[in-house]
Amino acid sequence: MEVESSSNLPLPDAFLDFLNENGLDPSVYTNSDPTPRYVRLKPGCEGDVEEIEVEVGCKLEKVDWLPSFYSLSPHVQIANSKAYQQGKIYGIDAASGAAVSALNISLGDHVLDLCVAPGAKLCMILDLLGSSGSVTGIDVARHRLAACRTMVLKYSLGDRCRLFVADGTLFSLLPIRVFSGEYPLDEMVNLYKEWTSRRPWKDKKKAAKARVTVASQLASSTQDPELIYYGKNSGVVGLTRSEIYQTFLGNDVLHCGYDKVLVDAECTHDGSIKHIQKFEYWGWKTLQRRVLNAERTDNLTALQLQLLTNGFRLLKIGGSLVYSTCSLTVAQNEDVVEQFLLQNASAELLEIDAAKNWPCRSGRIPKTLRFDPMTSRTSGLFVAKFTKLAI
Repeated sequence: MEVESSSNLPLPDAFLDFLNENGLDPSVYTNSDPTPRYVRLKPGCEGDVEEIEVEVGCKLEKVDWLPSFYSLSPHVQIANSKAYQQGKIYGIDAASGAAVSALNISLGDHVLDLCVAPGAKLCMILDLLGSSGSVTGIDVARHRLAACRTMVLKYSLGDRCRLFVADGTLFSLLPIRVFSGEYPLDEMVNLYKEWTSRRPWKDKKKAAKARVTVASQLASSTQDPELIYYGKNSGVVGLTRSEIYQTFLGNDVLHCGYDKVLVDAECTHDGSIKHIQKFEYWGWKTLQRRVLNAERTDNLTALQLQLLTNGFRLLKIGGSLVYSTCSLTVAQNEDVVEQFLLQNASAELLEIDAAKNWPCRSGRIPKTLRFDPMTSRTSGLFVAKFTKLAI
């Protein structure tokens, strides 16, 4: 739904009280100068910018601080353009792109996107990985995950991707490194025999990989996640069901977990102007139920902490995790981060090196960042980056 202008948007008293309680400026939502729309250009399509501009009838302005991103008028429709239909561009807010960029993805990384829908960040992750590594995408809503599947197929990005319908707070499957070519299967079988006979290990790293490959399944949830999509190079092809759904012994995850984890957690979405504007049409009572209700907010912060905690559990030592929300409230951002750090001695906040040139400001905790529509010209977003220490 497009909203032509927010200059006359009547904010109800309850929402104004909510903004005041969270130290948020109401003018963010009544500013007559709407934030731009952003698109990401698929690698290899840089030479098509002028052609795309003709198709959409609008100039694409290069975003200097974020590679491959362009801004355009918020009122321009891209869905009917040939470039969009052919998968040359896809819509993704620049702040969301910054959250992915903060992961500093390297070739060969195994990445977990724990709250993957609607899928634009998943596409960017796959773009950055190219023909290496793997991405595991999780979402609790099957229909939303099906939309992600449609996106990766449309943009021809699905070869190294697997998608599971699952509860992100319980998901326990690690990347299948051995079957993606990092360790040959026959070598792993021999290592397993050595492990089970309790002979001395010659290679401790390979030993850890072997234990992961043969770890017996643990009952971490009442049922297996539902695998609804897997690419030919995702590590799934050729495996039995028991191999796909094996879980892992305690310390194996420290060395064989994901290299990078993105937890873009469910939130009240109050940082998205376009989202808040829609309540003028949906009805302000809906806003009360979805955003302002104290019980819902309390449930969300509990969920956010659980998602962050589980994502960190699945991260290997030395890996990087990015936690983000499109809320501007402290309760869903800094408060969650503080509680998480208190509960996880091996977690350490990291500086986001790429952010030196980003149009954002520091959060209330050092090293955390906030994008807001007034200063960043993006949707609102909170970003924190962690690493896992060996302790």
